[in-house]
Amino acid sequence: MILKDKISTYSSDRKIKAGIKQELDVAFYLRRAFSDIPHIYVFNDLKFEHNNEVAQIDHLILYPHGFILIESKSIAGEVSINKHNEWSRSYRGQWRGIPSPIQQVDMQMDIVKHLLQKVNSELLPLYLGVQEGFGGREWAGICAISNNAIIKREDTNKTLEKRLIKSEFIGEKAAEIMKVNKKGKSTFGFFNMDNRPKFNDESMRKIAKYLLNSDLSTNTDNNKSALHKTQVKEATSESLISNDNIKLICKSCSNIDGLIPLSGRYGYFIRCPQCQSNTAMKNNCNQCGSEKTKVSKRKVDYSLKCTDCSHISKLEY
Repeated sequence: MILKDKISTYSSDRKIKAGIKQELDVAFYLRRAFSDIPHIYVFNDLKFEHNNEVAQIDHLILYPHGFILIESKSIAGEVSINKHNEWSRSYRGQWRGIPSPIQQVDMQMDIVKHLLQKVNSELLPLYLGVQEGFGGREWAGICAISNNAIIKREDTNKTLEKRLIKSEFIGEKAAEIMKVNKKGKSTFGFFNMDNRPKFNDESMRKIAKYLLNSDLSTNTDNNKSALHKTQVKEATSESLISNDNIKLICKSCSNIDGLIPLSGRYGYFIRCPQCQSNTAMKNNCNQCGSEKTKVSKRKVDYSLKCTDCSHISKLEY
């Protein structure tokens, strides 16, 4: 990730270094939680401009029902929020006031809303002859604080407190907001009575591409995973299904080049030459979506067979 380069560049400034490490930590937790879920996009270190206002967004999640913006805050020591929602932190035994990260993320959210709304006709379809918009979607802004910080919650407004989370729990908090489980499936129960407005796959892809194209930061590699998800979705709809193939990708860095097929105690997997991570070849069925699948090998070819519908897909690496 390009963010790593920032640490060495600004190593002389301890505060900047700590802030960048905090962003890296949150990006890691989000990647670990959602990198394998195709309909959840995670963006890191975005910069947008609208009407001469600039929004520097640490992390943004796009999911079928809306958006989550996350402000990373590096705090060593204690942080306190009083009944007036005023923030302060301790530094070497002294308390000092600091700007509210929640207020900051709310302002960023307004800029993103306006940015998307001005092109909603390009990103969203018509519904019964009426143009869909972004106003009725879910919008959430939360703050992720360093794991080693101590949060004094005694006087904190309960509504605000729910928007404040330690970095290590950011994946769980985001899943709670999105109302999904660890596999990205709705938690609305057996009958899945989820009536929330929902982006279709095409709109999700368009929104993701628009966010990437509108990003004014120079850290393009930082959102490689999100970019690859848009490409994989296009390939899935246009070629992979028609050719009956499934393209394997690295779960950690989304690399698709030079993957090495291997087998081990838990079955067949691929090793990424870039990050050395291992990714299981096992996928959901390309035909019915079932998780009950089995990977088989014949010479140098690998295939995935579904035990529910007997469909067979070729695995490409």
